[in-house]
Amino acid sequence: MGMNVGSSGSSGDPQEMVDINTTPLIDVMLVLLIMLIITIPVQTHAVKLDMPTANPPPSDAAPPPVVELEIDFDGTILWNGNVVPDRATLEGQLLQAAHQDPQPEFHIRPNKLVEYKYVAAVLASAQRLGVTNIGLVGNEQFM
Repeated sequence: MGMNVGSSGSSGDPQEMVDINTTPLIDVMLVLLIMLIITIPVQTHAVKLDMPTANPPPSDAAPPPVVELEIDFDGTILWNGNVVPDRATLEGQLLQAAHQDPQPEFHIRPNKLVEYKYVAAVLASAQRLGVTNIGLVGNEQFM
């Protein structure tokens, strides 16, 4: 308990003002609050379910074929190592591959120096013709 001694304006006797020092009380309250927060267990909102395990039948289907499309720095397109002479030939090959069952996976590997317009043109043609299994390979060269 603290004491504040002040002087009164009218008489010569000092008047005692007794005030409670609340700073230690607030400190103790904050320490207790932190201890309470730390000791409360974390609430998880998960529902424990015992699900049956399924045994899927073994798949006899072979993995889909892979088509390697390389786009050179000058926009030249190579289909599995063979140069594609023009855009119409590329679109014909993409259309033929899109209708195969299973559809092949297309791995597109752009050169580091190729302009984006060549890569975007190949991707747009593939999407327009219905090719769905497309992946960009060699992205680590751009890091």
